[in-house]
Amino acid sequence: MMTSDERGMTRRGFLQSAGVAAAGLAIAPLPAWAPARSVGMNGSLRIGIIGSGRMGGAVGLKWAHAGHRVLFSSRNPDQLTELVADAGAEAQAGLPDAAATYGDVVLIAVPYGALPQVGRDYGVHMQGKVVIDCGNPRADRDGPMADDAIARGTGVVSAEYLSGVRLVRAFNAVGFTMVRDAPRAPVRIGMPIAGDDADAVEVVTELVEDSGFEPVFVGGLERAREFDRGTAVYVRGMSAAELRAALNLQPNPTSSLLGT
Repeated sequence: MMTSDERGMTRRGFLQSAGVAAAGLAIAPLPAWAPARSVGMNGSLRIGIIGSGRMGGAVGLKWAHAGHRVLFSSRNPDQLTELVADAGAEAQAGLPDAAATYGDVVLIAVPYGALPQVGRDYGVHMQGKVVIDCGNPRADRDGPMADDAIARGTGVVSAEYLSGVRLVRAFNAVGFTMVRDAPRAPVRIGMPIAGDDADAVEVVTELVEDSGFEPVFVGGLERAREFDRGTAVYVRGMSAAELRAALNLQPNPTSSLLGT
């Protein structure tokens, strides 16, 4: 486990070296017009949350209480007053485009059927940023696009809807009550993570720890399907060790991606 100083250095290093390839993964440089990133001296990040319902609100609260600066958003930000008050003095509320612009990291916590629209409307503000997608496709709610995402895997399909971002799949395999009640004693719940960008995975790994879970790197985005809705590990509350065993992972699978 990293110390707070080491975590701060990692986050500052990520923000200062955006666009640098790591562990043999090619990472595209940021566009020249990309907004400047900022990180606090204690390693805090600016996090924008698109969709501040039960999941987005619960995760955002954990991050705010861990010292990050969070902008919660919805189409009716005036309804987020209580959530922002609970999150503390550094939190604020706004519209989704404000969250996409504000965040060093952006969490998208909307029904999966809305993801294409999020990409069209706010993708320009998220280019080159770490984006966490936690939505789960459901055909009964999202229509035919859900069938495609289920068939091909959400990691692959989400990347198509959110082109140009540093996408990581995480927080989709736990319920919001698990987030609300984390960390669990004596053993933390394992959180599966999938992503193709080493820097993005590293940052999300730390944010998973900040939210009270133990991160478990599964692999690239094509492997995100292994913890999609309906799989054997979905919302099971497994420990990290149990999760690794269920997914046939090595004891410390992040090492090959992160170069440790």
